[in-house]
Amino acid sequence: MDFDYNITTTSLIARIEAFMDAHIYPAEQAYTDWMDDPANRWSQWPGMEALKQKARGQGLWNLFLPREYGRFSPGLTNLEYAPLAEIFGRVPWASEAFNCSAPDTGNMEVLAKYGSPEQQERWLAPLMEGEIRSAYVMTEPQVASSDATNIETSIVRDGDDYVINGRKWWISGVRHPACELLIVMGKTDPTAARHQQHSTIIVPRDTPGVIIVRDLKLLGALNPPGSEVEMRFENVRVPAENLILGEGRGFEIAQGRLGPGRIHHCMRSIGQAQRALEIMAKRVDSRVAFGRRLAEQSSIRQDVAKSFCEVEMARLLTLKAADRMDKVGNKAAKDLIAAIKVVAPTMAHRVIDRAIQSHGAMGLSGDTPLAEFLSINRYVRIADGPDEVHMSQLGKQKIAEYAGVAGG
Repeated sequence: MDFDYNITTTSLIARIEAFMDAHIYPAEQAYTDWMDDPANRWSQWPGMEALKQKARGQGLWNLFLPREYGRFSPGLTNLEYAPLAEIFGRVPWASEAFNCSAPDTGNMEVLAKYGSPEQQERWLAPLMEGEIRSAYVMTEPQVASSDATNIETSIVRDGDDYVINGRKWWISGVRHPACELLIVMGKTDPTAARHQQHSTIIVPRDTPGVIIVRDLKLLGALNPPGSEVEMRFENVRVPAENLILGEGRGFEIAQGRLGPGRIHHCMRSIGQAQRALEIMAKRVDSRVAFGRRLAEQSSIRQDVAKSFCEVEMARLLTLKAADRMDKVGNKAAKDLIAAIKVVAPTMAHRVIDRAIQSHGAMGLSGDTPLAEFLSINRYVRIADGPDEVHMSQLGKQKIAEYAGVAGG
């Protein structure tokens, strides 16, 4: 196994780190101050477009789509992109500057992989240009949406249209002023086989009947400018050609959307954990309590050592998953994909919590990014499926695999 990044990746790492140092880190406080002003809550930070133009001008744009996406891909593998996602994750909003932020990345994957030429021209092209943003609309309040086959929103054919009715919640990005596209999962045929009942359809954000019921607070706070919302679809009518791939293919699309995206999520979590560890080290090296620097306390050194070990293990496991996906495909790598989805955000939560503890009350404030990092990683342990679902499937797979080993 080769543990070194190739020349393509090392070059991109250097360029992205230089961009972060020159443009992203210096803008963190300005971004935070803007978003903290209630008058700006649903507005884009004015500096974002300039950053996007700079990143695009330097060729640091749409780096996420793997090679198998052909003309839509910059040619990177999952393994080559993974460490770039880690760097983006160090500042939660940075990915947008490179047009590599969720949920747009997953939606671009859907359209690139499953969309018709017309859908790609109408929706994928402006997404890849960074002209619009999007939301993925699946989760529902009345059912356990961790099992996607439970989704109840109805998508009913009516002549040349489909009519959509239902409730959705924890839908990210809808409030963003550039959000123009909703990719909605619902049920087209309740009588079909369990995994062929659902379909995925494109709904323009301004379609009549698309209603925001309320904004949802994430661990007590709103998440502008995109936020998370509860939505209602009341007789929402869209053309039949907005259906993606065909009736009954929704579950297939939902599963296909998640492979590379989980690498991105996990590497961003690792980036936040790594930065939290660095912030912690600086804090304990400079802070004196009871006559000694915190860095001289054995318990603090142990916390730093444990955090380093945990970050390294999670990073190596995620890179292994990315490498496996590149070599044998997402389906064959599903065990590692499930493992990293459990390991990475859980690890990040622990490492960030230790960093907060080392800061005392300051760690709970907005004076460092640690409290935001903690909130994000607690959320990620539920987003894209809770830990329990991934562990259940992984455990089932490994029991079958190991129980069948000869000589066991």
